[in-house]
Amino acid sequence: MKVSEIGEFGLINRIYRKAKDKSIIKGIGDDAAVVKIGNKLMVVTTDTLVEGDHFSFDYFSAEQVGKKAIEINVSDVGAMGGVPKYALVSLVLPKDIEVEVIEKIYSGMREAGDKYGLEIIGGNMTHGNQLVIDVDMIGFVEKKNLCLRGDAKPGDFIFVSGDLGASTAGLNLFKNNKSGFMGVKKKHLEPSAKFHKVKPFLKYINAMIDVSDGLASEVKHICEESNVGAVIYKENIPIKPETRHAAKAVGKDAVDYALYGGEDFELVFSVSEKNLKKVRGFLVGEIRKKKGVYLYNNGKEELISKGGYDHFKVC
Repeated sequence: MKVSEIGEFGLINRIYRKAKDKSIIKGIGDDAAVVKIGNKLMVVTTDTLVEGDHFSFDYFSAEQVGKKAIEINVSDVGAMGGVPKYALVSLVLPKDIEVEVIEKIYSGMREAGDKYGLEIIGGNMTHGNQLVIDVDMIGFVEKKNLCLRGDAKPGDFIFVSGDLGASTAGLNLFKNNKSGFMGVKKKHLEPSAKFHKVKPFLKYINAMIDVSDGLASEVKHICEESNVGAVIYKENIPIKPETRHAAKAVGKDAVDYALYGGEDFELVFSVSEKNLKKVRGFLVGEIRKKKGVYLYNNGKEELISKGGYDHFKVC
């Protein structure tokens, strides 16, 4: 059996083992791990960028690559309700890469880190055929603010913190050499964590996850961890007009970008009915007992069988 036959999440399910250490509050299965250290809850995550897959110097600057490497990890920490503190950076470097490129990548990482009071405290370097940037990030979360994918409850409403689909639209504009749409393209080139949008009302959130693989995929992850189902209202999905025009320019549907594209790094969260007026965002669906994630459109529900972005799955 090849990895491409079972995909990223199939592989994760096969290698998953329940943690034995009681200090591990949450291991595999969320945006980040949570470990109790003394009286504190430490949040730990890692993410990797591979040249030619997650970025291309054909349209990314080196500084933008560095910023992205930090922001996507900050997003994972924030999705747990946590605040980032430290980062370690490991690099796989082609031997002929220019030193100035690495310096600019670090400049971008430090600029992004300064936004959050984050320090790069170490890492590793080795050689390889293509540039790979791996960031391990450590943060902390107050117990009252901890948000897990598995805390959604039937009757909860599903919110998203902002508009979706722009990053995938921007990527496809670049791939198809389409000019214009600079606002959409910037969403792909300069993603940013959205924790600040939910920080004022964290205590009212049940489950939360960031949008790295598309709205449909993220809602499925919440449902799997919470042992529930959900319905997404197609007409409620927040998509900006420029994103719709950009998708149309390459012959695609912006709704598909929002559902299955990813890298918007907005936050999807569930809230009980009694707390509806205490949060801000776009109401896009509901959690329910009936298993499966469905898309509601024009009075009909359709089971969503397609997943979001998968690094290995053969489509």
